[in-house]
Amino acid sequence: MHTVAILALDGVIPFDLATPLEAFKRIRLADGSPGYATRVCALGPDVDAGAFRLSAPWGLDGLEGADTIVLPGVEDIAAPVPDEVLDALRTAAAAGTRIASVCVGAFILAATGLLDGLRATTHWLAAAELAARYPLIDVDPDVLYIDNGQLLTSAGAAAGLDLCLHMIRSDHGSAVAAEAARGAVMPLEREGGQAQFIVREHPPAPRGSALEPVLRWLADNAHRELTLDAIAAQAGMSTRTLNRYFRDQTGTTPLQWLHRTRVRNAQYLLESTDHPVERIALQAGFGSPTAFRERFRRVVGTTPQAYRGAFRTVGR
Repeated sequence: MHTVAILALDGVIPFDLATPLEAFKRIRLADGSPGYATRVCALGPDVDAGAFRLSAPWGLDGLEGADTIVLPGVEDIAAPVPDEVLDALRTAAAAGTRIASVCVGAFILAATGLLDGLRATTHWLAAAELAARYPLIDVDPDVLYIDNGQLLTSAGAAAGLDLCLHMIRSDHGSAVAAEAARGAVMPLEREGGQAQFIVREHPPAPRGSALEPVLRWLADNAHRELTLDAIAAQAGMSTRTLNRYFRDQTGTTPLQWLHRTRVRNAQYLLESTDHPVERIALQAGFGSPTAFRERFRRVVGTTPQAYRGAFRTVGR
């Protein structure tokens, strides 16, 4: 039987803690035996969870001998991680323990240095901060979870459940994982690959930048058929200079910026209208429904119809 230790620090996000606890403790194997023994561990006997306090039956010694350690997120990602926690996690990793983070729990794992040189994810709202604080980590904000073998990271709390199902399947096979997914009333593999269904915000151009007027113009005219030459003419620059300005100040190209603006507009229309996909493709500025579907899947990670099914608000 696998042992899962869930480490709760002060400020723990309750949902991040409850998700892996419930996912693992409910697993039953074919013979009816439990698939996991779970431990909730903490620095002390009580943990501040914001609106309430919780008692942790295990101290840091509960991490010893665990097959898996799960790190839920905490409300204050800037709070320093206690040295004894970092040392315990490094010791566990050296012993071969699998360590997984849920949501912004990636900041705890990152503080150990174990993620340096690896690809990792976290909630998309915190991804830029994780990348800035830990530049040796390759932060990917567009996926639900990343499995590096021994070290795993997930996006928001819901993606934490996807990660738990992934680990359950790795430990006990697809049949057990499928039963766990049914118990959680969710698919074993969420449609849309492993996308967070989020189009990242454009990096802001510096205030007073020569790009500010053209960025406003792009936002107002994203529905039109625009070429790089047309954008350069509006900016009063050559296409070569425009591309250099965009890459230097935003990290992307004018056309990539335009495509993301169009996708963001399409997301809003999918969420808030009953318009067919073909109409939205034209409204958002894509040349054809086929081009729209291809670009949308590339940027968001799922189809327009699947996105609408998940996030549509009109008529609900």
